[in-house]
Amino acid sequence: MKEPQTHTGRIALVTGAARGIGYAVATKLAQRGARVALVDLERPDAQAAGLPAQALAIAADVSSEAGWAHIGERVRAQLGDPDIVVNNAGIYPQIMLEELDYAKWRHTLAVNLDSNYFSAREFVPGMRKKRWGRFVNISSNSIGTNLPGLGHYMAAKMGVLGWVRGLANEVGQDGITVNAIVPALTNTPGTSKVPEELKRSVWQLQAIKRFAEPEDIAGPIVFLTSDDAAFVTGQALVADGGMYKIS
Repeated sequence: MKEPQTHTGRIALVTGAARGIGYAVATKLAQRGARVALVDLERPDAQAAGLPAQALAIAADVSSEAGWAHIGERVRAQLGDPDIVVNNAGIYPQIMLEELDYAKWRHTLAVNLDSNYFSAREFVPGMRKKRWGRFVNISSNSIGTNLPGLGHYMAAKMGVLGWVRGLANEVGQDGITVNAIVPALTNTPGTSKVPEELKRSVWQLQAIKRFAEPEDIAGPIVFLTSDDAAFVTGQALVADGGMYKIS
């Protein structure tokens, strides 16, 4: 069945788009009619070529201001000012405190949190001119778990929630919304080395007892980037199969 064309005329930018959740989001947005810029450390040419709408592949480091300047230059030159930015790129090395030196701490925060700031600095001005824009930043439901060795990652993902709320307050009157997705442990190449026992222990805490697939996370992101979500901002939408319970 053909996807509804809810994003026709929109220009979207997705980071970490070569695989996993990022690629699923880029694919879904393209199916909905958006022209998509796919950003990753290595240029995702094959992924961009396979999309059903005009797409652009960009290689860039999202943890640096220079990387975002490069992204902005490329996407404006070939597609135009983005209407939608999905900050999906992330790293989650499991490192205990004794091995967590400052360089590893800073790199984790730079990829997972600083990138959200850099993207806003780069693209909010263009969205303000259009009086329309959507940011979706990826947090993680690990912030509510007791997994060891992820303090640096949890700090970054909690920071994403604070940044979403703060930025939403600044740009709400400009037709721009800013939201977060809080996904479950998801079946991506990045989680392929997670022990099977740990995966199953996570599933047992969910109402839906299976591994989340990238498409399970892409759907809520597509909603938040649509006109249907025009009055939803500063929120964290949990997509974790029911691990978090209403309290």
